[in-house]
Amino acid sequence: MKRFLLILVLFSSLMASAQKAQRVAYIDMNYILENIPEYVEAQTKLDGKIRKWQLKLDDLSTEIEKLKTDLSNEKPLLTKELITEREEDIAIKQDELKRLQISYFGPTGDLFQLRKQLAKPVQDHVFNAVQEIAKRKRYDFVLDKSSDLIILYSNSKFDISEQVLNSIVKGRKRQELDDKKRKRMQKAGVAVPVSSVVDDTNDFEEEGVSAESSSDSVEVEKTAEQIRLEEKIAKREALKARIKEQQEARIRKRDSLKKVADEKRAAKLKEIEDRKKLE
Repeated sequence: MKRFLLILVLFSSLMASAQKAQRVAYIDMNYILENIPEYVEAQTKLDGKIRKWQLKLDDLSTEIEKLKTDLSNEKPLLTKELITEREEDIAIKQDELKRLQISYFGPTGDLFQLRKQLAKPVQDHVFNAVQEIAKRKRYDFVLDKSSDLIILYSNSKFDISEQVLNSIVKGRKRQELDDKKRKRMQKAGVAVPVSSVVDDTNDFEEEGVSAESSSDSVEVEKTAEQIRLEEKIAKREALKARIKEQQEARIRKRDSLKKVADEKRAAKLKEIEDRKKLE
């Protein structure tokens, strides 16, 4: 009996300790990002690009529909060769439309690359702030209320969204002050002390990453992404040039066939008129 009571007390103590150790907080990522000017600016640029790309796709789609309608209306008057040429032109346009759709909105398309270049650095900054607060306040879990995770109830006292925003704002202001200080010292010809650089990175030492190395890695990532984006644009422009050249060649061939067909038609009409005169 005593052994049973001892086991029961130990078990209860362990359960209470385990429950006490579980510290949970949550954030509203959408709210945080909407209140960060850099993210709002990046999202505005993304929205502008999306509208521009979608307009181009809509224009091309309208052009294809017009070509189909024209072919359907003029088909009885066209030769077999001209019909084939028109159908090939439409097929080329349709292939170009599919290629542009994938190029703009595909899994690794321009939208993905641009979002990674513009928005991801800000999101990483938010994640770093969340991790710093979670470690400092010893939270075991930090949930995102705006994600697909279903939260049936949340107490506002566990919402650390404002703390994350304040951390980001303070970090930005501190960085701005440090930049101004360095510029003044450089302008005055005074070397920037190594200690000041070390002091600036104290907040990141727990994670073993300095602010300078973090900034350098972001810059390297931006440069690599920019190079890949430029290479992709160059390939797309080269492909567009080839498609345009093919289209121009087809148009020249079509015009030549049309001219021959018109000449034959005119000759046939003249022959018919001459026969009528002889009759």
